[in-house]
Amino acid sequence: MSTPTPTRTAQGAPTALDVLASGTVVPAHPLALDAERRLDERRQRALTRYYLASGAGGLAVGVHTTQFEIREPSVGLLRPVLELAAETVRTHEAAQEAAQGPGRPPVVKIAGACGYTAQAVAEAELAASLGYDAVLLSPAVPGADEAGLLDRTRAVGEVLPVIGFYLQDAVGGRHLSPAYWRALADIPSVVAIKTAPFDRYRTAEVIAAVATADRADEVALYTGNDDAIIQDLLTPYRTARGLRWFAGGLLGQWAVWTHAAVRLFEEVRAARSGDHALTTDLLRRAPQLSEANAAVFDVRYAFRGCIAGVHEVLRAQGLLAGTWCLNPEERLSPGQAEEIARVATAYPWLTDDDFVREHLDDWLG
Repeated sequence: MSTPTPTRTAQGAPTALDVLASGTVVPAHPLALDAERRLDERRQRALTRYYLASGAGGLAVGVHTTQFEIREPSVGLLRPVLELAAETVRTHEAAQEAAQGPGRPPVVKIAGACGYTAQAVAEAELAASLGYDAVLLSPAVPGADEAGLLDRTRAVGEVLPVIGFYLQDAVGGRHLSPAYWRALADIPSVVAIKTAPFDRYRTAEVIAAVATADRADEVALYTGNDDAIIQDLLTPYRTARGLRWFAGGLLGQWAVWTHAAVRLFEEVRAARSGDHALTTDLLRRAPQLSEANAAVFDVRYAFRGCIAGVHEVLRAQGLLAGTWCLNPEERLSPGQAEEIARVATAYPWLTDDDFVREHLDDWLG
């Protein structure tokens, strides 16, 4: 049971869903605000340009890292944020085609959707109208049972392909049974599953359950376990249908130091092809990345400052003007900024400060 192999268009280039199937780096896009907590369009575009220049193969917009409050009527930022990212991606792809000719893989545009069925379908319809390729569907629906979540997935899947999502308990997730994951994988519109329970037992449970689905080979697995990124990507899981790998990652951690994350993903692929020395070196570095994630996501204070921690890295690089969140209560925890600075200094291979410094003026222009 291997990672799905991409098909190709008549022109020889893979489609966005082919890119997703074959595996790539997908940062969870943050929200750039000014000191008055209004959308900073210039820096929002700069973030998207940064991810694209770093080599990310996709973007996830309107997800937890983008802040769920963008959906509140008093805020009204869901459409503007989705639109800005889509426009910036189109401009980037047009410039690349003009410079290098057609045939380059497209950027996978993923929109987050949440809420009960009517809201989730409406958000999917908005994303579809803006040219998005798939929906990352949050399972945080109070009171919904597994059958209800599956029905909701089918409804959203009539609008756009769906990426299932195993969300960790600390930020609103819950345990979902193996039967749920098997049934989810057999829904024709489901193209991938982001596995992010931050739990090794539950992660293995999802992989084993998906392997028993009739459509197992049509559903790509993405790690969302920001605490165990390298471990997930390097592990061949033995299932009833053979070995299964995570195809890629859709991660809040990859919203920072993204150029280095792309380089890391390339190293992982080389290691999986048989470079044993590189495999050993990656496993040596794996705890360092987990330590850095603990600082960025504020594990010490139960993830209270996880979004602000992402902002702090981007602020220090000049990509953001501050760490402001829509919710004034979301802020850095005591000592968090110092801990982020410590791990960045201790593990320079994780960072991409020189890359950002070189291109920042262009992205902000």
